[in-house]
Amino acid sequence: MEQLRKLVDTHAGRSQGPVRFRPETWRPWLEPHGAGHVLDAEREHAGGQGQERRISRDDLAAIRERAGDDPDALRDLFVAVMIWGSGTTNGRGPRYTDAALSDSRLETVLRTTRESVREGDLSAAYGQFTLHGVGRSFFTKWFAAVDDRGPECERALILDNRVFHSLNALGWSSWEAAGTRRWPKRYAAYVSAMHAWAGELGVTAGWLEWLLFDLNGRVHGDDL
Repeated sequence: MEQLRKLVDTHAGRSQGPVRFRPETWRPWLEPHGAGHVLDAEREHAGGQGQERRISRDDLAAIRERAGDDPDALRDLFVAVMIWGSGTTNGRGPRYTDAALSDSRLETVLRTTRESVREGDLSAAYGQFTLHGVGRSFFTKWFAAVDDRGPECERALILDNRVFHSLNALGWSSWEAAGTRRWPKRYAAYVSAMHAWAGELGVTAGWLEWLLFDLNGRVHGDDL
């Protein structure tokens, strides 16, 4: 905890900016699924000009609020999450999104996992998410995007490899915390631990998650 406190103090005041993406890179993969309009909608609420635009977590929250319970709108939110998670650095993102949109389980998986997240059963949501092309790093982004519970709840957080690199460098083990090697329980243990740490450190769990992502394992003084 002391090392984590030092990291929080060192990086206090920093925040996550919007993610850049290139609409024309995505369009050929989305239009066959009737999802190309998601890119056009981004123009209304995401910054950026020319060949690149920007999308932020706040943009995802706005899309979530507009989506309601409409299955097509939930699919559009999922596409936006995949765009945000890929940015301009993950060239495989459009292909993986195409694979998910082609999966006949898509509507059911998005609906059931959102229900589990909103009920606070993150372990169940983790076990329910099975779509072609979408691994933990991205489906936990979906969990975080659809979780509209209040700040008093242990809201879903993203768990990708960069976060894991930082956790491992800090000496934290998800399987030890969960008491099992089963990933659904390990994910739930991670979320609980992050919220507990954030409470002790006086920050939000979402900001702490972003900090660990940004550091990508560089948690020691000589790494920063």
